[in-house]
Amino acid sequence: MDLVRHSFHHQLLLFSLISLSYVSGTQFSLPRLGALRRTIRNKLDIELISSLPKDLKTFFYSQTLDHFNYKPESFTSFQQRYVINSKYWGGANTSSPILVYFGAEESLDYDLSGIGFLTDNAPRFKALLVYIEHRFYGKSIPCGSREAALRNASIRGYFTSAQAIADYAAIILHIKKTFFAKNSPVIVIGGSYGGMLAAWFRLKYPHVALGALASSAPILYFDELAPHVGYYAIVTKDFK
Repeated sequence: MDLVRHSFHHQLLLFSLISLSYVSGTQFSLPRLGALRRTIRNKLDIELISSLPKDLKTFFYSQTLDHFNYKPESFTSFQQRYVINSKYWGGANTSSPILVYFGAEESLDYDLSGIGFLTDNAPRFKALLVYIEHRFYGKSIPCGSREAALRNASIRGYFTSAQAIADYAAIILHIKKTFFAKNSPVIVIGGSYGGMLAAWFRLKYPHVALGALASSAPILYFDELAPHVGYYAIVTKDFK
C-alpha cells in the first residue's frame, strides 16, 4: 500500500513539474481595455492593416503637448493622426452629424478596419466619420518615438486621459471649421477605455459633443467607488 502511495505521489510531482515548465515557457500578453483585443499574429493581419478602404483619408494635426499649463515645454507640439471618411456625409448645409471614434490604448490602424458600427450607421444618418488616434500611440507620439517620450519624465507626465480628451476637442473643432460644419452635431463614440473617454468628454466638453456612446465603459471603476472584486465578479457571472 505504501509503495502504491509513494508511486502516486511521485507521478503527481512529475506532472506538476511538467505543467509548471509548460506554464513558465508560455508567453502571456497583458490585458488591454481597448474596444478590440488583437495581436498581429500573421501576414493576414498585416495585410488587413495595410489595405484600408480608399474612402479613408489620413490627416495630421499639430497638437499642443500640454493643454492646461504654461511651462516652456507646454507649448511643444506633435503631429496627431486622425482619419476621415466623407463617403456618406450629407454636407454641412444639411446639418448631417459627425460621428467621432476615440482611439484608445493602441495604434488607430486596427480600429479603422475593425469598428463596423460607424460605417453601418453612417449611410442612414449621412454622417461624416472621424477617427482620432490617442496621444502616445501609433503615429501620434511626442519626441519622435514612444520609447524616448516615456523615458523623459517631464514628457511622460502629459500621457493622461485629461490631455487626451483635450486633444480630441481641439481636433473636432478644427474639423468642424475646416468642413464649414458649424451646425453639424457631434456624437463621440468609444469602447472600453475609449468609451470612458467618450463619457468623460461629454461631461467635460458638452459644448463640443451633443452626445456620447460609451460601450462597455467602466467610467466609475475606481478605488472607493466600486467593490475591489467587482470586475472579477462580473467576469465570473459572464463565464458561468
